[in-house]
Amino acid sequence: MANALTIAGSDSVGGAGLQADLKAFEAVGVHGCSVVTAITSQNTQGVSSIFPVPASEVASQLRSVLEDVEVDAVKMGMLFSPGIVKTVAGMLKRSRAPIVVDPVLASTTGSSLHAEGFVDALVTRMMPLATLVTPNIPEATRLSGVKVKDERSAKAAGREILEFGPKAVLVKGGHLRGSEAADYLIDGKRTVKISSPRIETEIHGTGCAFASMIAGGLALGLGLEDAVRKAKGMMFKAILARETVGVGVPCANPLAVLRIEAGKPQMLEELERAGRILESLMDSQLLPEVGSNMGYAVLGALDEGEVAAFDGRITRVGTNARKVGCARFGVSKHVARIVLAASSHDPETRCALNIKYSEANLAACRKARLRVSTFDRTKEPKGVSSMTWGVHKAIEGRAEVPDIIFDEGGRGKEPMIRVLGKDPQEVVSKLRMIIQRVPAR
Repeated sequence: MANALTIAGSDSVGGAGLQADLKAFEAVGVHGCSVVTAITSQNTQGVSSIFPVPASEVASQLRSVLEDVEVDAVKMGMLFSPGIVKTVAGMLKRSRAPIVVDPVLASTTGSSLHAEGFVDALVTRMMPLATLVTPNIPEATRLSGVKVKDERSAKAAGREILEFGPKAVLVKGGHLRGSEAADYLIDGKRTVKISSPRIETEIHGTGCAFASMIAGGLALGLGLEDAVRKAKGMMFKAILARETVGVGVPCANPLAVLRIEAGKPQMLEELERAGRILESLMDSQLLPEVGSNMGYAVLGALDEGEVAAFDGRITRVGTNARKVGCARFGVSKHVARIVLAASSHDPETRCALNIKYSEANLAACRKARLRVSTFDRTKEPKGVSSMTWGVHKAIEGRAEVPDIIFDEGGRGKEPMIRVLGKDPQEVVSKLRMIIQRVPAR
């Protein structure tokens, strides 16, 4: 079992601090050890008091862990005082474990989480030991002296922080504007942009959990970029699965990936059940020449492997429909791209089914009062995924993802209608509405 150590403050509401760190370690698949640096009295609305643990007691905790456990990675959270920084840095100076430093200066609710002299101690004592420093935009601005307001200034701030001695800096762009939440990994040789769809909401505990997930990945032996990418995808799911714990800011749910993984068998059962219904509903008037398929993505899916579909499609046998193969994850790039593009606009839209394009079928969609949008394949740029580009184009300018996206085809491309919904049951329900309004066959 790989072991990761968090050195951080305690959050009494359990949404951030070492409580979030330990959940994140568990989600990644490593054992979590902890050293408490401060006891905070806080909830989802703010911090009411901070009781720093004496540096000697921090040292005692850390010594107990290091004497007994082979630590594979360390995550630094709230260290609070220059005395604690100096104590911890001194004891980790000879450690070979990668160290991820989350330079915690304030809580999500805006409360200060450090004492006078802390920043100078962090910069001079801790950062030279760091494998990675993970500042958010306010922290990057404070540490670098660069006012971060866009991608260019974020990279500039990262390069300035790199001068303090860490091997790499991850400037987290969650506070910037745009359709993506982009982070910038800077190591002095290159800058890598790592993105996920933006979720416009304030969440408690994201910085703590993200840094801990990265540390967990490093503990498992992942390279730095791979560890960051994996953590980025996990955090997207943790934010989507946020929990309303109190009356204030919702808390990120670092364990979301485990719950999502546990739900995959049920998703496959739902898809198989829908497949049997589709066999009874679909015929030659609804089945395209290339066949149909239904895709169903996990919450927060970011790649094709997180989308389930039928590995042999739904094909026409005579005038009837037959499901070929079983529901599996990662077996259909085509329908997966449709679902992934739609869910990047609305995470609740996780399912899609393609059916035959005809004027009668399209008219039935409109008669059913389903929301319809389209894209023109003749305007498709070179070098892009047709489905990814087409779905984004169809959704562009709309306040919500439509129920139906169609196109009239192109050279070598069959025209198609796609039915979108939150799950297979909803998509089948919409298909029934369409069938009821198609002229008698």
